[in-house]
Amino acid sequence: MNKLCLLGLVVSLASHSAFADTSAAPLQDKQAFIADLIKQMTLDEKIGQLRLISIGPEMPREMIRKEIAAGRIGGTFNSITRAENRPMQDAAAKSRLKIPMFFAYDVIHGHRTIFPISLGLAASWDMDAIAKVGQVSALEAASDGIDMTFAPMVDIARDPRWGRTSEGFGEDTYLVSRISRVMVESFQGQSPAEATSLMAAVKHFALYGAVEGGRDYNTVDMSPSKMFNDYLPPYRAAIDAGAGGVMVALNSINGVPATSNTWLMNDLLRKDWGFKGVTVSDHGAITELVRHGVARDGREAAKLAIKAGIDLSMNDSLYGEELASLLKAGEIDQADIDNAVREVLGAKYDMGLFEDPYRRIGKASDDPADTYADSRLHRAEARDVARRSLVLLENRQQTLPLKKAGTIALVGPLADAPIDMMGSWAAAGRPHQSITVREGMRQVLGDKAKVIYAKGSNVTHDKAILDYLNFLNFDAPEIVDDPRPAAVLIDEAVKAAKQSDVVVAVVGESRGMSHESSSRTTLEIPAAQRELIKALKATGKPLVLVLMNGRPLSLAWEREQADAILETWFSGTEGGNAIADVLFGDYNPSGKLAITFPRSVGQIPMYYNHLSIGRPFTPGKPGNYTSQYFEEPNGPLYPFGYGLSYSDFSLSNLSLSSKTVKQGQDLEASIVVKNTGKRDGETVVQLYLQDVTASMSRPVKELKNFQKVMLKAGEERTLRFTIKADDLKFYNGQLQWAAEPGEFRVQVGLDSQAVQQQSFELL
Repeated sequence: MNKLCLLGLVVSLASHSAFADTSAAPLQDKQAFIADLIKQMTLDEKIGQLRLISIGPEMPREMIRKEIAAGRIGGTFNSITRAENRPMQDAAAKSRLKIPMFFAYDVIHGHRTIFPISLGLAASWDMDAIAKVGQVSALEAASDGIDMTFAPMVDIARDPRWGRTSEGFGEDTYLVSRISRVMVESFQGQSPAEATSLMAAVKHFALYGAVEGGRDYNTVDMSPSKMFNDYLPPYRAAIDAGAGGVMVALNSINGVPATSNTWLMNDLLRKDWGFKGVTVSDHGAITELVRHGVARDGREAAKLAIKAGIDLSMNDSLYGEELASLLKAGEIDQADIDNAVREVLGAKYDMGLFEDPYRRIGKASDDPADTYADSRLHRAEARDVARRSLVLLENRQQTLPLKKAGTIALVGPLADAPIDMMGSWAAAGRPHQSITVREGMRQVLGDKAKVIYAKGSNVTHDKAILDYLNFLNFDAPEIVDDPRPAAVLIDEAVKAAKQSDVVVAVVGESRGMSHESSSRTTLEIPAAQRELIKALKATGKPLVLVLMNGRPLSLAWEREQADAILETWFSGTEGGNAIADVLFGDYNPSGKLAITFPRSVGQIPMYYNHLSIGRPFTPGKPGNYTSQYFEEPNGPLYPFGYGLSYSDFSLSNLSLSSKTVKQGQDLEASIVVKNTGKRDGETVVQLYLQDVTASMSRPVKELKNFQKVMLKAGEERTLRFTIKADDLKFYNGQLQWAAEPGEFRVQVGLDSQAVQQQSFELL
């Protein structure tokens, strides 16, 4: 080894001599180091770096290690302990060039400590809390030898039938973009090379949340202006925040699958946005190009994907089988392969793996004595974040908070369901470590009140649905029905209710109902649970509904039955404690909806920032010949940004720093917010803009800023918002990013509907 190379590698490889120098270029010079390494690689080794293999039945672990040692695998995913990953990194040390492996996993809303699902995190409107989730998730996953997460998932979702609504941050471009940036920065820390950081691979690029009919894996057909104004910004925010990876969507875009879409992957992502990281196909997506009907066979699918710029083939078979022969036949260029290899090696470099391949795996002697020990969890953080994510939807006659006294009936199929508390994509979380609502109430109440528990119903009567949901789980059935007749279960719950002062019913969806491949044709709570609610209502006892779900539900009927409704999503490891904290007043709820709740599935799509139209429906006026449904009231059941508190808040004195503003200048809006209630509490003050007249129809309003503020009882505060020049811009019909002169309305409220308004003119 020459002196220059020795200088570059002295820090890196001394601790693990199995990894020898693979390059004559200094490690400090990333581009030179990687270029020199690529020169040394055989074609087989290059193709190997492009293969991302799933740990599972497709390829047993022993075979994976042999393939790694032969230089034919670049990374794996779905292994979640150091002991699992260390032998694979050891195998890489035996390969000819000793190029280190990387290990990836879907760490979405926690790793071992499970936080609320992403839709719940968004409902907190609390960027500090969301940052804490990313930091803790990265720390725990990195401590288990994981280098990359396939997150954040920032697909805009405006059709709640889509099962993956639970996995994203809601319907709004601005809110999701802010969260996208925060999650990337918190996953990656100061650098994805840090031992406590993960590289973020933002997903699903692009537009996956807009699949037709809310049906997973379906097509997306969308105008360019809607794309650029509404759906693309959250991905761009992640790229601008430094995300090292991009996972490519499974859907087609205007007829062209994302996995073979050269405009999307090359023109937009790399040329226009300047992305320098690694792209990853979704699971099996390259093979699926044949079923999309754009490739005649696997050979052509591999050709289309590599030429489009798909670097890593997840769960690969085709890159390994086809790239060499495609190159030999002249159907692809050496540069197509080398460009992809360069990005894969660059990602490994950025993750610090060339400096120390065992950076996150560590030594066997330092492995935790019990990988699954409760002491490895971050329970205090999980409880705090979960409380912030809960949304109080109804609270008639101050039914909540409940008194810590008397007798309480706790019923419902989700009241004591530890696996459902975790929600979808629960990473390495363990159900037995989840605190259910039943356990949370027990811990919060102690011996101050009596709790009578009765299941009351199963999740669903429908055996076909039950069988499907259990089929989704590979290890064991997730939903185990109580075999007693439905009438017996309800009678038991009614008996408990009659003996109690108040009834708390925990109802909604099992976690599998809000998951990938779990699109629904209805948003109703299953009939078995509605029958339970009806019976409980008939007792005349105060009824509190605690919802568990991963999407907006149709709750018009439930709202009439309940005295209070608390939306808890799937709130994670400490969910039961957090829910009990809010139910009994130890925490004042402050969450706000990040997605609109429609009255019925027939209103979908329903989102607050729809375009202005020529014949809008106006509440209180005749509906004929206006855009409306005539069978039921128009408008949402609960609007975007909505959420109650045990406090009351008022807004007053909205004012602008000027009635006119020049192009490129900022403007300030101020408003007074006051806690008019008797309890200290937090609320979210939201600022929206409307571009009144433009070269194309514009939304009736768009969120442009918000502040979450804590106020003591009786306290008031003046909040100031800077409206920046870019806040007035949009992509016009020619896809130019520009602000057009004319009137703008500034709307400020505690949700997207009840707002105060002022106007200014852009000159």
